[in-house]
Amino acid sequence: MARMHGIGKFFVKNTLVLATLGFGGGAMAADKELLDILLGNGAITQAQYDHLLSRDSLSAADLAPPAAQANQTQAPATTRLEALEQRVERNEAAVAQAAQSAGASRWTDSFRIRGYLQTRYTAMLDGDKGINLWSDRSVGDADSLGNADKNLLIRRARLVFQGDVGERLSFYLQPDFASSAGSTGNVLQMRDAYGDFYLTTDRVHRLRIGQSKVPYGFENMQSSSNRLALDRNDAFNSGVRDERDLGVFYYYTPESVQETFDAIAAAGLKHTGNYGMFGFGFYNGQGANRGDRNDNQHTVMRFTYPWQSASGQFFEAGVQAYTGQYVPSVEAYRGVDDFSYVPSIAPQYADGYDDRRAGVSFVWYPQPFGVQAEWNWGDTPALDFASNSLVPATLDGGYVQAMYKLDSDHGTFFPFVKWQYFDGANKAEANAPRNHVNDWEVGLEWQLAKEVELTAVWHHMKRNNLVTGNRLGRPDYAAFEADALRLQVQFNY
Repeated sequence: MARMHGIGKFFVKNTLVLATLGFGGGAMAADKELLDILLGNGAITQAQYDHLLSRDSLSAADLAPPAAQANQTQAPATTRLEALEQRVERNEAAVAQAAQSAGASRWTDSFRIRGYLQTRYTAMLDGDKGINLWSDRSVGDADSLGNADKNLLIRRARLVFQGDVGERLSFYLQPDFASSAGSTGNVLQMRDAYGDFYLTTDRVHRLRIGQSKVPYGFENMQSSSNRLALDRNDAFNSGVRDERDLGVFYYYTPESVQETFDAIAAAGLKHTGNYGMFGFGFYNGQGANRGDRNDNQHTVMRFTYPWQSASGQFFEAGVQAYTGQYVPSVEAYRGVDDFSYVPSIAPQYADGYDDRRAGVSFVWYPQPFGVQAEWNWGDTPALDFASNSLVPATLDGGYVQAMYKLDSDHGTFFPFVKWQYFDGANKAEANAPRNHVNDWEVGLEWQLAKEVELTAVWHHMKRNNLVTGNRLGRPDYAAFEADALRLQVQFNY
């Protein structure tokens, strides 16, 4: 009975080994290794070895001890079986460890450095002279305020350091080498510095802590390296200075939505990246690289849902909102009467003005035709010329962009048309000046290769000049209308 028990254990072990090593096809390298072990331990004969090696499939029954061994003494057979069992157990442990390592390698032991460089040139074509575009210093002429760059400009020079530390933590650091401080350009400044702590190893639930993008708006979430238009729309971008702030955000992204996000990005359809299907959090509220000024955090919520139709077309729709108290800054400006003024802030607003917005987003991804549109409404502080003070005001605005994706032997082309409208104020600029925008852009992005992109845009600007100069004979915040040809070369590395 003991011998029969040993043979039964041997048969079970063989079955486990076959399952672990994946027997079932022809004798491969792993099969031969096992047969070599069995032959070396006397568990099978040479004839069995030759026969089994030539078979198309194997089963545990094929590895039962030969009848010729039944006449051997029990002690040597037991010794051989025990030794074989130990070998099998060691094999099982090694296979289990390898499987665990393979699963973990999806997230761990990864580190990546990447980045991009954007160089711009603007030629003024027609319209008012001495204008400024607050979001791009390359737009202007000899009479423009603020020492605007009139020729070539490095708009962005980014490096991204990112990776995973274990299964629970990812890190992301992005400095910009082309920021400005006063009249000095190409200043190093931190853009992103955060960690993602995964509450579950499937990455469905995570906390993002540090300075990162505030989840408000689709275009705000898009990387500047991935956006078609050279600048973000004023209506949404005026909500969060530099799109970023220091805060804590919770993101929920089901695995099915993660897969959809990945599929959209892999198809080169100008996605935002994974900012969750649902996001919620709080942040200082004054903008990137600025401390809180009233001990009152903003709160934000965003829900977005991507889906794919039966034809393969991708869509995405979302809603978002934020609320808080914002403390604006003031400085001298030149009025229409050519006097210099500094606006006042009433005592009841010393700790901030109501700063809240709600918006909707919709994207029909370019396959090949696409549409991207967003609109938002809200409350903001704004400069009132009549009282020379900052007062509560309302805002609304958004944009509509039509685009087309054309793949060819000469690269990928993205022609696009964009209209944007904004009736509100830019709270993050000194004095929270009112800004009335009604712009048109017609452009073409040409991706020569993955590493090189060229963009040309005709931009009809109808808006307020938000760059102040406090110069005699020149009122600040004047409305202007002008046309410009804007060019950009982008290197991705």
